[in-house]
Amino acid sequence: MTDQPQHDEAADPSAAFEFTVTDKGQRLDKILVDQLPDLSRMQIQALIKDGHITVNGEQIKPGIKLKGGERVRIVIPPPPQTSLQPEAIPLQVLYEDAEIAVIEKPAGLVVHPGSGVQSGTLANALLARYPEIGQMVGSERRQGIVHRLDRETSGLMVIARTKRALNRLMHQFQERTVEKTYIALLERTPKTSTGRIEAPIARDPKQRKRMAVNRDGRPAITEFTVLEANLRDGQALVEVKLLTGRTHQIRVHMAFIGSPIVGDTVYGYRKQRLGLKRHFLHAAKLAFDHPQTGERLQFESPLPVGLQNVLAKLRW
Repeated sequence: MTDQPQHDEAADPSAAFEFTVTDKGQRLDKILVDQLPDLSRMQIQALIKDGHITVNGEQIKPGIKLKGGERVRIVIPPPPQTSLQPEAIPLQVLYEDAEIAVIEKPAGLVVHPGSGVQSGTLANALLARYPEIGQMVGSERRQGIVHRLDRETSGLMVIARTKRALNRLMHQFQERTVEKTYIALLERTPKTSTGRIEAPIARDPKQRKRMAVNRDGRPAITEFTVLEANLRDGQALVEVKLLTGRTHQIRVHMAFIGSPIVGDTVYGYRKQRLGLKRHFLHAAKLAFDHPQTGERLQFESPLPVGLQNVLAKLRW
C-alpha cells in the first residue's frame, strides 16, 4: 500500500502487460475474460479487433482457439479524457492553510477516478472544497493528490492546494523523508515481534489487478512491530512503517510472510473469519515538512470505531 506519489492505489488503468497461455483449446476472448475482469466480452472483442491485443506479435480473431504456450500482449488504451466535476462530498479535514490540507479518508472512498469509477471520489470532493486545485497547470490528473490510499484503507492523507506545494511534497515522498505509519490487524501472528521485509513488487503477470513479490519488481521495504499477539483466533495487531510506496505494498508484504491483513480477500483469506467488510488497515500517523515554512508537521488518527469494536471482541 500505500505511498510513492500516485502509486498507493490501483495502477493507471491505461497499461500494457503480457502473459503466456496455459489453457489448451480455449477461445482467445474466453481466456481474456479472466485476465480482464473489469471488461465485458464485447469490450474485449473490440480490443482484439482494434489491434490492442495480439498473439505472438500478430493481430488475431477473437474466436480463434489457442494451442497453449502463445504469448498474449494486451494494451489497455487510456480512458477518454473527461473533465472532473466538483461534488459536495463531506470531508473530515484535520488541518488546512493556503498551501496544504490534511484529511482523514474513510474506508470505501476511492481516491481518484479510474477504470469503472468516474464520480464520487476524493478528487471530486477536493475540487468542490478547493476549486483552485483545478487550476494547477500541468497537474490536472493529480488534482492535488500527492499519495494514495487503497479504497478500503482509511486514514491520513496530505493534499496540495498549490503547484509549489505539490512539487515539494512529491519531492519529500521521493526522498523518503515523509513518515507514514499504519495500524493493521493480521490473520496470523508473525514469527517475530519485529521485522523488516525487503521484497520487490511488480504487477502479477497472471492477474493484472493484483501485485506480487517478484525479483524483477521495484524495490519495496516494509517494517513492522507487533503491538498485540495471539488474539482470540491467533490474530495480531501490528504497527507498520513504509519506507517505500508501492501499489498495495503492505497488503502484499504481509501476505508474503504468511500473515495477511484481516478483511483482505485479494491477498488474504477469501473466506473471512470475522466478516469484516473492509481491510483492517488504517493510516494512523503522518509526518512531513510544510512545503512553504519547512516546519515539521505531525498528525495522528485514531482507529475508526468499527475497527475498535472488532479489536474489543478479539480481546475477550
